Amino acid sequence: MRTRHWLLIVLGIVLGIGLGMIWAGESAAQAPQPQWAPLGVPAKRPDDGKLRIVVFGAHPDDAEIRGGGTGALWAAQGHHVALVSVTNGDIGHSRVFGPELAARRKAEAAAASKILGTTSRVLDIHDGELEPTLENRRKITRVIREWGADIVIGHRPNDYHPDHRYVGVLMQDSAYMVTVPFFCPETPHLTRNPVFLYSQDGFERPTPFRPDLVVAIDEVIDKKVEALVGMESQFVEGGATGSMPRTDAERAARRVQAAEGFRSRSAAVANRYREKLIELYGKERGRQVRYAEAFEICEYGQRPNRDELRRLFPFFPKTE
Repeated sequence: MRTRHWLLIVLGIVLGIGLGMIWAGESAAQAPQPQWAPLGVPAKRPDDGKLRIVVFGAHPDDAEIRGGGTGALWAAQGHHVALVSVTNGDIGHSRVFGPELAARRKAEAAAASKILGTTSRVLDIHDGELEPTLENRRKITRVIREWGADIVIGHRPNDYHPDHRYVGVLMQDSAYMVTVPFFCPETPHLTRNPVFLYSQDGFERPTPFRPDLVVAIDEVIDKKVEALVGMESQFVEGGATGSMPRTDAERAARRVQAAEGFRSRSAAVANRYREKLIELYGKERGRQVRYAEAFEICEYGQRPNRDELRRLFPFFPKTE
């Protein structure tokens, strides 16, 4: 009798474990798939007819500063925008560093993307240590392929910060390799080269920035400013070379100052490239634009014509 009792208990335990495994399997099957697969694993590209854009920045804030407004415009139309930080930002603070800071900045970037409607990714490369190596070329190539990019944006290779410069170099070096089947063959190659663009900067040597595309971001400027001010490690606490606010009042004042600074920066882009805005949007609209982001076409990727550019940037008015 006692033996039968124990057999029933054992059978109950086995049955419970089995049902638990089935339920767990069903739950896993119903769970949403992650937006990014591990490097080297192809991402599942939805066949929805929407554009796919990757904006590279050297640190968690660069892509958001230089392309966050345009990214939000694309996202509002249902297009898929990834803001990718090539380094993890782990030395970008005057008090905190290493894994603690990297985790904080990753969270700040994710929160910014939630506001903008974009997707955030931070690569595990130390801040200040990015180099244009074969390994990093492969990483950038895989990211572009995994996202199935139609447009790739990044820094120009002449910039004050070595990480910025090398993002530009790595992006250029990937511009052809993303289509080569046996380079990183574990990640399916693209059958068509994306359009590669540089984000705007003010450096003049050896060549100044050329504003091929200037995008009005008036309708999303509040989102962009909110996203950036939320990156408090950089814009409230001073980043790598600044100082911490001493009081709550000072912290609040710095948030206001940062917001005003980002609005002024976007306004300066619009004013500097007013003629291009008028060319792209027409005289009446172009004169009214208050805030903008600007991009230069890189020679190394696809060379789009006027019609193709308007397809890729659907917020420009159609021309007759």
